[in-house]
Amino acid sequence: MTKKLFIITGELSGDKHASLVVQNLLETRKDIEIEAIGGENLKKLGIKLFVDHSKAHMSAMGLTPKILFDHLTLGKRVVDYLKKDYKPDLVLLIDYGGFNLNISKFLKKAGIKVFYYIPPQIWASRKWRLNTVKKNIAKVMTIFPFEKQMYESVGVDAQFVGHPLISQMPPKADRNVVFEKYGLDKTKKLISIFPGSRIFELHNLMNVFLKSADIIKTKRNDVQFIIAQADSLKDETFKKYLGNSDIKVVKNANYELLSVSDALMLASGTVALEAALYNTPMIISYRGPWIAYFVYRIVRCINRVCLPNIIMNKDIVPELLQADCNPKIISKSILKILEDDKYRNQMISELANVKEILSKHEAAKEVAQIINTELK
Repeated sequence: MTKKLFIITGELSGDKHASLVVQNLLETRKDIEIEAIGGENLKKLGIKLFVDHSKAHMSAMGLTPKILFDHLTLGKRVVDYLKKDYKPDLVLLIDYGGFNLNISKFLKKAGIKVFYYIPPQIWASRKWRLNTVKKNIAKVMTIFPFEKQMYESVGVDAQFVGHPLISQMPPKADRNVVFEKYGLDKTKKLISIFPGSRIFELHNLMNVFLKSADIIKTKRNDVQFIIAQADSLKDETFKKYLGNSDIKVVKNANYELLSVSDALMLASGTVALEAALYNTPMIISYRGPWIAYFVYRIVRCINRVCLPNIIMNKDIVPELLQADCNPKIISKSILKILEDDKYRNQMISELANVKEILSKHEAAKEVAQIINTELK
């Protein structure tokens, strides 16, 4: 008897994670029918899309009246379709917390079983949303081990399946090849700067990172810098915040730079975890309006912001936030990485532990196995 699965993603990354799960499912069974809200990755596998989220503008930033209306309209359409027409045996939500947590309420009322893979980072803030998960989600598949403990503490069925980055990241690049490709000096240390992928991050961080680089260059003549430009930022926008700096800028080179650099200046985010998986020493820094930071301090559930630190529950990577996000402190922290061998080696060792913990699982394969067991 054919079993029906419906998958809901909201942006490119979720579509990619979903496609890897589907690949594993289709390799192990033929008695399964799959439809989805997704994108090109799922479409290439022959999955029928209820909505292509790139055309539905689901990944649009902000919460304008139009975006809110579009989400509500789409939510009603998909719930009606699932209740009256498709009638799935299981719905798999992937990431995209705002939309997916809300739709889970209506799916539950309709008597449709819901699983969640890559749940929203409730552990970082708004922990009260645990109640929504407990009421509406039958099983949560977490990508961090501490999430499993958090969900189980309130009675949610949860399983740690590993982080999808483990299987998706390319191996460490060849340093000589990268240096030749970007015209870098092989006799000098490389410090790569990742100032963020959003305009407000450039506004708050770019100038600070550039001034930090200037200070470091006055202390040492054996260093060079390169800046990673996010694909999401237009050239003219990026150049505006780059100013008159002569530091080389590259695009589409994140993994190369993360894996061959001697030290990294990073805006806080997933990039810190990616760097950790290459065992590359780093600092993370972030700042924004003080009122926003004050609100964050009120709603946050943990005292750390850097994922390697959160995973290991200890201070491995320096977190330079708000007042500490200044050139003097950042430059001093980077110089310590370059000059204090004991400190540097200790950080590398601790980052290796992060990778070891996350590498014990193959996320997409384990999610497929869980779904297979459910859809017997």
